Amino acid sequence: MKIRAGYSLTYQCPKPTPMLLCLNLHPSRRTDLLTPQVITFSPGVETWDYTDGFGNVCTCITAPAGDLTIATEFVVYDSGRPDHVPYDAVQHDIRDLPDEVLGFLLGSRYCETDRLSDIAWSLFGTTPLGWPRVQAILDFVHNRIRFDYQLADPRRSAFGGYGEQVGVCRDFAHLALTLCRCMNIPARYCTGYLGDIKVPVSDSPMDFSGWFEVYLGGHWYTADARHNVPRVGRILMAVGRDATDVAISTQFGPALLTGFHVVTEEVME
Repeated sequence: MKIRAGYSLTYQCPKPTPMLLCLNLHPSRRTDLLTPQVITFSPGVETWDYTDGFGNVCTCITAPAGDLTIATEFVVYDSGRPDHVPYDAVQHDIRDLPDEVLGFLLGSRYCETDRLSDIAWSLFGTTPLGWPRVQAILDFVHNRIRFDYQLADPRRSAFGGYGEQVGVCRDFAHLALTLCRCMNIPARYCTGYLGDIKVPVSDSPMDFSGWFEVYLGGHWYTADARHNVPRVGRILMAVGRDATDVAISTQFGPALLTGFHVVTEEVME
């Protein structure tokens, strides 16, 4: 399967503004590229890339005063298979986890393990270890939160999503991965592309998607509380502790996002 993906984003800045961008394809998917993934800037700006502590490729720029459009479009190969469900994957004792995984058991800005720990243990303390426990959490969050694109709130945390019971894909992911961490299952936030491929077309505007991964049986596995079914065509951009680490842009000064267009679609041959 071939998938065409990309975006066009326009920012308006009253003065030159430094920005960090997390808009590259994740290195794990680079070998699947069928056309180059090149980010363009209009007007042109000086750029430099670096790899952050989570292995994501980020870009540094100084946006000029006025409008700046950032865009890319590429074609990537995908297996066409749905997300793998590791029904028999074991849950590790904490002492057996690799050092680099331990940080994904801790609380973070949007994932307040301290506020949700007692709730998590009361809900899932008797569930079987491993994927059955993850699935119980996915089912709970899928039913707890109502998706509403109009009520997106970038300040809403996992605890806020639990209480308000409404949100978008990042709210589903934040709550579910926090509950997993509370139950001693390492979980990390993911962002990327997920088009309406092999499913009915959604009425919501196309956007980047948020999901998460859990560490079981020595591997990271995809988990998606919003859809709660294996999906086809997921294209990873970045991973981190929560949405803070994978924000599409972090501005060090005033900047207004005035244009936003994302495309993710199967290439029909």
